[in-house]
Amino acid sequence: MTDDAANRFSGRVLTWEDAATLAESLHVSGQVVVFTNGCFDLLHRGHVEYLQRARGLGDFLFVGLNGDESVRRLKGAGRPILPETDRAEVLAALRAVDAVVIFSGDTAERLVEALRPNVYVKGGDWQTGARRPPEAAVVESYGGRVEYIPYLPGRSTSEIIAHIRS
Repeated sequence: MTDDAANRFSGRVLTWEDAATLAESLHVSGQVVVFTNGCFDLLHRGHVEYLQRARGLGDFLFVGLNGDESVRRLKGAGRPILPETDRAEVLAALRAVDAVVIFSGDTAERLVEALRPNVYVKGGDWQTGARRPPEAAVVESYGGRVEYIPYLPGRSTSEIIAHIRS
C-alpha cells in the first residue's frame, strides 16, 4: 500500500470522540447509523460478506474493532495474528466500511452508548440459545434494533488458523 493510500484509509480510523461527534451529526441529518463489532483477525470472505450485508442495513457503517489485549483475552494466547493497527487499516480499506473505531473492552457496550446506532448487527451465531450479545440491551434501551446476519459455516478465522497450524 502506498503512503497516500495508507493516509486515505487512516482517515477512516477514528477516535471514540471523533466517532461520537460524527454519529451525532449523522443522527441529526436523519441518516441510519449501523454498528457492528468484532476482532476481524485475518480478514476473510465471510467477514467481507458480513460487512457488506451490515452496510446494506443503513446509511453509514461504523465497525468497532477489539484491540489487541481484548482479542488476547477473548481468543487466547497467540492471538491476534495481526496487530490492531493493521486490522483497522484493512477494515477501513473496504468499501462497505465507513469508519473504524478501536476499543479495549471485551464488549462494545460503552462504544454503543457513545454512538447510539439505529441498527446493531451481529452474526447469526449470536442468535442461538441463550447466547445474546451484551450490546443488544443497550441498543434496545434507546429504541434501536438488533439485526442478525446468518453465519456462513466454514468461514472462521479460528478454523483458518487451525488449518494453517495442522
